[in-house]
Amino acid sequence: MNIQVLPEHKLSSVAPLKQCNVEKKEVELILVKDQNGVQYTSSSIIPTPSPRAGPPGSSDEERETWGKKIDFLLSVIGFAVDLANVWRFPYLCYKNGGGAFLIPYILFLVIAGMPLFYMELALGQYNREGAATVWKICPIFKGVGYTVILIALYVGFYYNVIIAWSLHYLFSSMTAELPWLNCGNRWNSENCTDPKNINGSLLGNGTSYAKYKITPAAEYYERGVLHLHESKGIQDLGLPRWELSLCLVVVVFILYFSLWKGVKSSGKVVYITATMPYVVLFVLLIRGITLPGAMDGIRAYLHIDFQQLNNPKVWIDAATQIFYSLGAGFGVLIAFASYNKFDNNCYRDALLTSTVNCVTSFFSGFAIFSVLGYMAYKHGVKIEDVATEGAGLVFIIYPEAISTLPGSTFWAIVFFIMLLTLGIDSSMGGMEAVITGLTDDFKILKRNRKIFTFITAFGTFLVALLCITNGGIYVLTLLDNFAAGTSILFGVLIEAIGVSWFYGVDRFSEDIERMMGFKPGLYWRLCWKFVSPAFLLFVVIASIVTSTGLRYDEYIFPQWSNIVGWGIAMSSMAFVPCYAIYKFFSMPGTFKQRIAYCITPEHEHHRVAEGDVRQFKLRHWLAI
Repeated sequence: MNIQVLPEHKLSSVAPLKQCNVEKKEVELILVKDQNGVQYTSSSIIPTPSPRAGPPGSSDEERETWGKKIDFLLSVIGFAVDLANVWRFPYLCYKNGGGAFLIPYILFLVIAGMPLFYMELALGQYNREGAATVWKICPIFKGVGYTVILIALYVGFYYNVIIAWSLHYLFSSMTAELPWLNCGNRWNSENCTDPKNINGSLLGNGTSYAKYKITPAAEYYERGVLHLHESKGIQDLGLPRWELSLCLVVVVFILYFSLWKGVKSSGKVVYITATMPYVVLFVLLIRGITLPGAMDGIRAYLHIDFQQLNNPKVWIDAATQIFYSLGAGFGVLIAFASYNKFDNNCYRDALLTSTVNCVTSFFSGFAIFSVLGYMAYKHGVKIEDVATEGAGLVFIIYPEAISTLPGSTFWAIVFFIMLLTLGIDSSMGGMEAVITGLTDDFKILKRNRKIFTFITAFGTFLVALLCITNGGIYVLTLLDNFAAGTSILFGVLIEAIGVSWFYGVDRFSEDIERMMGFKPGLYWRLCWKFVSPAFLLFVVIASIVTSTGLRYDEYIFPQWSNIVGWGIAMSSMAFVPCYAIYKFFSMPGTFKQRIAYCITPEHEHHRVAEGDVRQFKLRHWLAI
């Protein structure tokens, strides 16, 4: 500290020093009056946030960054483009009016999907923190960070199992004759029927081919891989299957060695896992359109039925699909963006990656429906009889179609490599969200990242063993419905309210300007403050209203399993109110001061003592 005696009339000549270097430093002058009337000036150099500096109160510790910009982009694309782009969107589009479905889909993409995607990237990049500690901007909402971290962990429990199935199919494809081509194998039932003998007249009674469970492909999946016939229901699981256990071990090791060194290692893995699906989709499309009946399938996929837009379920499907497709709310985008350079243009990244994701969904429909058209032609049935979604599409219908082609082994290997890579990078993203979120919050975990990564991967393996038992598909169905259903929608709704209303859209926009040199336009600010929260509230209500009892094909789950499912969903959502209560009672002061500390950014807590709380002023809530 510099102390010098200074006459009062000279002070005006010192004041201009405050402007000598506005961008980097200021000279702070503090007058201290001595007892004998002599005024002292204490001057100190204090930093001010420059347009390209880190956030106030940020740690001096150097944070790891992506090796190259392309590493980040591929990681985000790889996470967002997952199995649902292939096994869900094309069928939803076909079922809900074909080309007409693109109207609500693109609308929700523009007014909610992209704004939420942009918000999470900017939030993570500016604060350089994971999903929990990023809430230093509004401490009372830190519970939502734990909510999304727990949800990401839950999803890893069953999502890795689907990747293990893909790996199992990949190994099984490495034979001269694919095992699901014919009946007569040890897993087949006496009722197994050769697909060549199945046609429209045999089905007749309204049963669609996609639901016909005694084809070699269907029996290989349900009896050869899942051993579902050996289970009576979710209460009868049995022991894990050793073949799937080995595949799961391989998947977990791939994930561990992709993540153990942080983004420096995972950023290189995505060069393969994020680009391979596009190569394979293109190859499959070229092969698919050469098949008889392919054009009928593509025409069915693209047919336009505007009457479907009168059905509220179409709009609910579009809203739900755009939300889950982009992957906002899992903490992954925040985690990935936190490793960006501070001045990275995340606005451009958000537009690019969200657009690529949606275009991929649409493009994959051509590869899927060209083959479904071929299947319908082959069996003399309508497209609607072979069209399906989910595991039934990628593990039964599509593999069966492949098995009838010349060079079927090659096509099967190519297809399951695509499924494997689609799953791996999405699972990597989910696990990175868990690891980054908790290591940023607990420094002991950050110092032992490799060990913590192993514990996380091994923990997901142990729980996933429940999903590879004889009745494992029932556990997987329960987790798929409840682990990341209403709970993730609730989490993102609270996140949007926390950022847009409590932290403030105006302040968030200033943060973005500090990073990139320009403020978000009025459109984005209006979406963040009004449209996105309203959209999320609509989807939350729709998901609750349209929820029904659990079922898998003809099997209806017992009531207790629905209760268990809602318990899983509530276990993550409970972090929001529980942490808010904990935070309130851990703060000092009066009731009003505690509230103020809870909703004021940590680096501004000194203002609470001064009575200067932004959120207690009307202009804060009206600002856009």
